[in-house]
Amino acid sequence: MSTQALLLLCAIHSLGFALFHLAFWTLFKWPRTLATTTLPNRAIVQIANVQLVWVFLLVAVLCLLHPQALAGTPLGRALLFGMSGFWMLRLATQFVWLRVNHPMVHALSLAFALGAVLFALAAFAG
Repeated sequence: MSTQALLLLCAIHSLGFALFHLAFWTLFKWPRTLATTTLPNRAIVQIANVQLVWVFLLVAVLCLLHPQALAGTPLGRALLFGMSGFWMLRLATQFVWLRVNHPMVHALSLAFALGAVLFALAAFAG
């Protein structure tokens, strides 16, 4: 698979997670369900989520608009390896803090692993 195709898949993956995180307010019934925690915890969860959406959108845009810089420079490859590490860490923490035997949790684990593989392949292909 070409580097361009891999980066397109990375962009789609990142955009998908940005959209997924934007849906958290509806999916998890925020802020009603967060009302049972403290104001700082409520704020931190929502702020961190907004920041993740920003990161995912930024990565998607970089993959789409700057594929040569990502695949063809040490800084670009470092970013791709960093995103692969991000998804590996997300997968690992899934098993630490979200030990739930549910098909959706398993599907998310696969999506995290897919992100780790896609970004690593794009980094190595460049």
